[in-house]
Amino acid sequence: MPLTADHSDRLQRIEQARDLVFQGNSGGLAAELAPWITRSWQRCIDMGLQPSHGVGFDAISVQHMRRVQESSRPLLQAAQPVLVELARAIADIRYFAILTNAEGIVVDVHGPVDRQDRRAEVIARVGVDLSEKAVGTTAISAALTELQPVWLHRGEHFFQDTGVYSCAGAPVFGPDGLCAGMLDLTGIETTERAALKHLVRRSARSIENSWLLSTAHALVLRLNWPGNQPGDDSDGLLTLDADGHILGANPTARQMLSLSPDVHGQMLHASDVFASPWESLFDTASRQASAQELPLWSGLRLQTQALRAGRPLTPPQPTTATPRASTAPKPLKDVQTDMIREAVNQARGNVAEAARALGISRATVYRKLGLPRG
Repeated sequence: MPLTADHSDRLQRIEQARDLVFQGNSGGLAAELAPWITRSWQRCIDMGLQPSHGVGFDAISVQHMRRVQESSRPLLQAAQPVLVELARAIADIRYFAILTNAEGIVVDVHGPVDRQDRRAEVIARVGVDLSEKAVGTTAISAALTELQPVWLHRGEHFFQDTGVYSCAGAPVFGPDGLCAGMLDLTGIETTERAALKHLVRRSARSIENSWLLSTAHALVLRLNWPGNQPGDDSDGLLTLDADGHILGANPTARQMLSLSPDVHGQMLHASDVFASPWESLFDTASRQASAQELPLWSGLRLQTQALRAGRPLTPPQPTTATPRASTAPKPLKDVQTDMIREAVNQARGNVAEAARALGISRATVYRKLGLPRG
């Protein structure tokens, strides 16, 4: 495809920005270069790299690659069907897909790679190191560092050798909330296609959801805010075991529930998040009920659909809002106290039994009800 005037002008502005930055003058570049690009360039300079240096595109050792492949197996299995469909989507625009681990090592490649073009061959190889320390600023290194989707065009790469590439990248997070790798779409001396940033993020989200749902669990919670139409990869997903412990979550669910990445040896419980008896989630799933609104301890409410393991994740029907009285609603803390008091009454005063039914500690029951500890 011939370069348009706008495209040529964009490349010229990037080149001018490069000259200014590498001369130590970054003034007036905010509109042309994203801040994360200049941050990456500075890191490269701090490592002793220079834009004119040659790039080796070196592969890691066979032994190292075996360890990478073993640790990346869950990521690879979840990514395979997504990569196949992604390759079809980009087949006609001369881009291909690269999947790396969290260190920037290539673990899979899909799409129309021209193996006769050395510029494609050197990066589209399983085992090649495409980290920032190895190949400078790329969409791969930027996505792994910034932990957000990025678009990088031609001269925005650090090295002159990598100035032929245009790349969209997005990090891929595992069920534990930690970055496990990244997905990259790369073209060589092709027109700028910033819309690929959206495509790569959606594809990364599909990989994350597939990975989460492939792990062992007893219940899946599909989460969305009231008023939104649930039913696609934009929903939050949370998995629980049979005792209500949270096993994993996709990034959307972690943002909605303010969940940090998992810490080894520590497990959150559904009762730490939802201000309602966690057993009701399993009851709802058994009845195959539609989505319901549930309160969070934060005071917010979420639209939630509970699904038993093995059931297809079909879009839930929108919740029909129940008319509310015109009087002001009870404060959340009063609702919580009433719920706990009712559980104690049903347990005939047995605090331990009420705490088990609610999925909370006995200390919480005593504290909420102001009971003396016997």
